[in-house]
Amino acid sequence: MTHDTSTQPDSRAADTQSTGQTVWGRLTTWGPYHALMRLATASPRRQFLILAIFPILWVLTQHLGPMLQMLRVSFTDSYPVAADVELTFTLDNYVRFFGDSIFWMPFFRTLVFAGVFTFCTLIITYPVAYFLARHVSRKNQMLFLLILLIPFWVGEIVRTYAIMILLGNTGAVNLVLETFGLIDQPIPFMYTSFSMGVGIVYLTALYMLLPLYSALEKLPKSMNEAAADLGAGAWSRFRRVSLPLTIEGISSGCTLVFLISTGFYATPVLLGGPSTTVFSETIAGFFHVAGDEWPTGAAFATIMFAAALIITAVFQKIMRSLRKGEQK
Repeated sequence: MTHDTSTQPDSRAADTQSTGQTVWGRLTTWGPYHALMRLATASPRRQFLILAIFPILWVLTQHLGPMLQMLRVSFTDSYPVAADVELTFTLDNYVRFFGDSIFWMPFFRTLVFAGVFTFCTLIITYPVAYFLARHVSRKNQMLFLLILLIPFWVGEIVRTYAIMILLGNTGAVNLVLETFGLIDQPIPFMYTSFSMGVGIVYLTALYMLLPLYSALEKLPKSMNEAAADLGAGAWSRFRRVSLPLTIEGISSGCTLVFLISTGFYATPVLLGGPSTTVFSETIAGFFHVAGDEWPTGAAFATIMFAAALIITAVFQKIMRSLRKGEQK
């Protein structure tokens, strides 16, 4: 006597599926669960709170919390505080910055470098984003973006060493120049503001590229076509159509790159020299010594953070006024 076993796997799968549905069905019809879900989703405000609670906790614990702790440390006279020593608060750490001009040069140099490098990053990445968004077919745009993203899968230190190899005396740049007979001896690119600028622009290009690409990709091609029909040349179309309508992307990209540039430490140390010392190196110097200097480092970091935010706020206000002016 033979038995038909061809339907046994299907029956077992059906039993498993029905069991899963039964478990889920029992859960959704369970009184406490049903009451809890009805209470939690009774209003749009409660639904919003449920969705927002994790991001809010993340911002408070991982971003705002450390910043507040750094601010608190900046007002102490020493940190960590010994068990038998009373914690005292003081403004001497801030007075030290404003009272000693030796700290002003790296501070202002950092802000100037960040502004210049941000502008250079914008000039370099805007044509790339424009070509990617306007001249590459939609089915290939993701492939091109992936190719551009591949170098950013590697850590900052590794990419910085790649720039060191590229710009070294025996690096690719000098070898190419020597091969074509343009130079007789290697050009000392390394440990200058140029090498540090190349490194920072390379490391921050992605943060400028993505907002620009997003803004340009949303720009209707019909607007440029209409401008061309009215007799506008390529430069006029870019200046009066594409550029004004991508101000939001420019604003976002410049803000990201500027804020990131003010906080770089490893890249200036590896690519810069004595004449390119930035404020992050000064801040790090206070944390490399005894604990009584940590509050000074925290105060200097707070000053740098506040200055970057103020500059960013002014920049955002200017960009908003430009957007309003273009809309009029």
